[in-house]
Amino acid sequence: MIRENIRMAWLTVISHKMRSFLTILGIVIGTASIITLMTVISGVTSSINEEVATFGADRMSVQIEDATKNGISVIEVERLEAIDGVESLSPTTSHQAGVYLGGQTTEQSVLGKSDAFFSDSTLASGRGITPVDISERTRVAVIGDTIVKESFPTTSPIGETITIGGIRYIVVGTLAPSSEFSMSTDETIVIPVTTALHQFHVNTISTFDLYTESGQSETVSDELTQQLTTAFNGRDAFTVTSFEDALASIDQINSLLSMLLIGIASISLLVGGIGIMNMMLVSVTERTSEIGLRKALGATPAKIRQQFLFESVLLSVLGGLVGVVVGALLAFGLTVVMGVPFTLASSTVVLALGFSVVIGVIFGYIPARKASALQPIEALRNA
Repeated sequence: MIRENIRMAWLTVISHKMRSFLTILGIVIGTASIITLMTVISGVTSSINEEVATFGADRMSVQIEDATKNGISVIEVERLEAIDGVESLSPTTSHQAGVYLGGQTTEQSVLGKSDAFFSDSTLASGRGITPVDISERTRVAVIGDTIVKESFPTTSPIGETITIGGIRYIVVGTLAPSSEFSMSTDETIVIPVTTALHQFHVNTISTFDLYTESGQSETVSDELTQQLTTAFNGRDAFTVTSFEDALASIDQINSLLSMLLIGIASISLLVGGIGIMNMMLVSVTERTSEIGLRKALGATPAKIRQQFLFESVLLSVLGGLVGVVVGALLAFGLTVVMGVPFTLASSTVVLALGFSVVIGVIFGYIPARKASALQPIEALRNA
């Protein structure tokens, strides 16, 4: 009986091709919107997470913001580095200095950093600061991408001599272009932090990054906060930013955004559902004699209701399937243009098709109930 209902529903749909197409158009648009939005958002989220992960999900940044104390001493930094679960600590000092390179002197940003700052993704060429540079306070420098392009457009800067604040440094490496999710270092020169502290007569550090062992972020964060609170006598003088927390916040924001956009896209599905209900009501009116004849031959109201529900659901499923294909193509095009990964999750397809089936059942029930309520004699008389 179910197979027969499906066959009859299919014959009814294809017998009015244009009307059926216009009826399911709203379902197609709604389903395609859901597929496109969820796939693109998933790709953007994945891209952001990958970008943030390059800085280390197990990384914390600390900024000292105290009016009475510029930062913490080198000894206090070493104590923080000794916290259980801390893999390495990268202090940062920031200075402005006159720099002579490329035949001219300009005011440049100079950062003092340790070897923990450097990785394969940080460098474009050459090498970074090494532990030997830190311990020996060597005069070596790693220069930013913009400086390389402006001062050494046709030659490699590796091995060249530059002057920072009147002191000669050897360029040993170049920095990779900065990511949009990180602090820009394109116009920056990086030197060993110990060398910077000595040259610029600084004895405190106000900014540093901690790299923790996997799964130890929360424990390290608690101990770090406790030690800094003690160092500043309970004053709110520092900010700790965890990249793990940042990833969680990004995921939460994208989840809320997904729900909002799906809600907006669902309006198209509701419009499509109204179109299906309208077509089914017209179909009931057109097929009054058929309904009367079937009832006269013994068809129960439940069987009549079932037949019209099958037609409604078939229309919504067809619209959903077409919408999935259209949405996948649109999402693929958008992700290619935006440069983010394309991943069409099975859960997204199931959600979109599930919505379309639910719409078919809800908006098809009223016409089906109306058809099942017709009296055989009245139906045949009004045919």
